[in-house]
Formats: sequence, C-alpha cells, structure tokens
Amino acid sequence: MSAGGSPYLGIHAINVYVRDQERSLRFYLDQLGFHVAFDAKLPSGERWVAVAPPDAGAVLALIAPKRGSLEHKLIGRATQVVFVTEDVLGRFREWSSRGVRFRHAPRLGRVAFSHPGMDTRKLTSGPPVWGGVFTRFEDPDRNSFQLVSFDEVSRAFETRRREAAEKLEAERRAAQEMDIARQVQARLFPQTLPPVSTLEYAGACIQAREVGGDYYDFLDLGQGRLGLVIGDIAGKGIAAALLMANLQANLRSQCAIALDQPERLLRSVNQLFHDNTDESAYATLFFAVYDDSARRLRYANCGHLPGLILHGKGGIDRLQSTCTVVGLFEEWDCATGDCELRAGDTLALYTDGVTESFNEAGEDFGEARLIETLLRHRAKPPKAMVGAVVDEVRQFSAGVQHDDITLMIAAAR
Repeated sequence: MSAGGSPYLGIHAINVYVRDQERSLRFYLDQLGFHVAFDAKLPSGERWVAVAPPDAGAVLALIAPKRGSLEHKLIGRATQVVFVTEDVLGRFREWSSRGVRFRHAPRLGRVAFSHPGMDTRKLTSGPPVWGGVFTRFEDPDRNSFQLVSFDEVSRAFETRRREAAEKLEAERRAAQEMDIARQVQARLFPQTLPPVSTLEYAGACIQAREVGGDYYDFLDLGQGRLGLVIGDIAGKGIAAALLMANLQANLRSQCAIALDQPERLLRSVNQLFHDNTDESAYATLFFAVYDDSARRLRYANCGHLPGLILHGKGGIDRLQSTCTVVGLFEEWDCATGDCELRAGDTLALYTDGVTESFNEAGEDFGEARLIETLLRHRAKPPKAMVGAVVDEVRQFSAGVQHDDITLMIAAAR
C-alpha cells in the first residue's frame, strides 16, 4: 500500500528496441553504469534482458525484434524515455568521457517534454513552463533519450517519494525495535519455577500491546522460601514496560534481604523506584514470601487488588492492602500480613486487566465472576487453571483486550 492508503502503482518496465542485445547490454553496463535487472531465456527461446540505473528507479527491457516487424522499425528513434537527475552537467561529463554520444550540450529550456502535434511556439514566450536543464543522448542503435534536471513537478514527486521511503523505513525500524523489546520483556518473566514441596503454582501475562506494564515473578529466596510477586505499572506501552523492567531489576537485585526483612526490601524498592522515575510514576504491588515447611504466607499488598484465598473446606479470604502504592511517595513505609495455606487451599493473584475486562454491554468481568470461574476450575492443576480463567476473560470481552491480563495461581497440597 502507498502512504496514502491506495494500492501501490508502479511501472514494471519500458521496452527499448535494439538490434543486438549483447552490444546494447554492454553499453548500459559499461558506459552508463547501469546494472542487470533481469537476464533469462523465455520458453520460446528468446532472451529477455533488462537493465536499471543504480538507484533502480526504472527498468529498461532490451528487445531485439524480428526484421520486418513493426517494432523493428522503431529502432533508432526517440524513445520518449526521460531520465531525471540532480546534476545534468555532471552526468553529461561522466558519460561523454565513456564515449556516450550526446546530440547537444546541456542547456536551459522552456519545454522538456513534447509530443507529435504539440505547438511548442506557444510555449516559447512568457514565463518558463519547465525551466530545467536538458540534453539528449543516444545508444549504439541511435535510440535517443532525454536527460533532464529536476523541474518543480519532479522535485515535488521526488520529495514525496523520499518522504514515503523514510516513513516506511522509520516504521520498519520501529516495528523491529518493538519486536526486540517484546522479546527482551518476555525474558523478564520467570523462566523457571523454584521447587517447593507443598505448593504447586503457575502464572501468565497476556499483554494488550507488544509490551506492557504488568509484572509477575517467582523468586527463589533460599531456605525453602518462595517469593510470589505481581505488579501493575501505571500506564501502558513502552513507557510502562521500561518501568516494569526497572521494578523487576530492583526486586531481583535485593531479594536476598526479603527472607527475614520483607519490609526493608520493599522500602528500598520504593526508594529506588521513586528516585529513578518520573514523579507521577507508580506501581501497585503484591509481594509475598511463602515458607514451604511452615505453610505460612507473609505478604505486603502495596495498593494492589486483594489476593484471594479459596479454602478447600469452603470460604474465601481477601488479602487486602497493607500499604500504599510503590514509587509515588518518598516517605513510605509498609506493613505485612500473615496467613496459612492448608492443603486444598488456592491462592489467586491478578491485575485489573482481569476484573476490569468488559463486554459489549460495558459490564466488567469483576471479582464475583472471577471467583466463580476459579471455583469452577479449581480441580485443575494451576497451569491449566490459569489458562482456563484467561480464556474465559478474553471470551467475555469478545476478544478485544484493552489492558494486560496477568494471573498467578498457587495451590497448596
């Protein structure tokens, strides 16, 4: 498609009739500096050879017609082919030194293009119609071509062509860079699952764009402790992705102190996030440390949606906020909560891309529908359960995803 949205339209090739294809080919390659665009034998046994100038702006098919044909009579005439260059004089000197025959030296003219029957006398008075520099040259068969400088119209077309080419190149580079960013961000999500004996867990992030601001992680804290992290950066797209990477780096680089002092870890994370980002940047965060032997979950809910514990014997607990969001305030402190995960309990952590997904009627998926979906699929292992819930959320919103969907499920056994 062209820049304007219309189907692309270009000229494939222009026929130039010659007596000897090989001799003409040498002329275009050796004297004009063209290159071979195509050279092959047709099923009929005839040779089809085409040449193009260095910038591939045109293709000339060198046709050797049969003697006596109408095309053969066109050899040695004006081809009506016009080459445009920024420097007619420079091209004239270069090609003349290589033996190219010119009919006259470059000169300023009022009319570059004419056709049989045109009364050019009407164009010789008044302001110049064209006003460019032009000359004519010939090939070995005395086929003549015009060589002209850019006139106003040509310059306008050339400007548009270059702008379109630059736009396409910029779009190509942007798409390539976005693909690289997507691949890099994909590696920031957990690639392995630290082993614990009393908990089976899984997570997924389905981004609304190529990259996004949702984050989840599983951290091996040592001594049978597992870190469970889920967060949501304010904003979307590449800016949110960069902040997400910043948050992930801060957490992972300092997670060693989380084993005994999760509050200290989160204070440090908040300080770094606050110092290294814009004053309006912040993230909601749910950070938990699971003790495999004690089956205890110690958590800090930093302005995030409440975690859900579906008890195996019935009942639901919500792990509400224990402090405010991360990164917005320099003076910041947090409290933690504590709970037990018994065999049969299921923990679900999620971002608002799950509960705030909406259908055509404007209805949110909501917490109640999420709980209902979790209960319906709780017999499945966590990985399958995550997939089933995500599928239902996406089906509910008719396949139109407006925000990142991130979900983590852990089942105590």
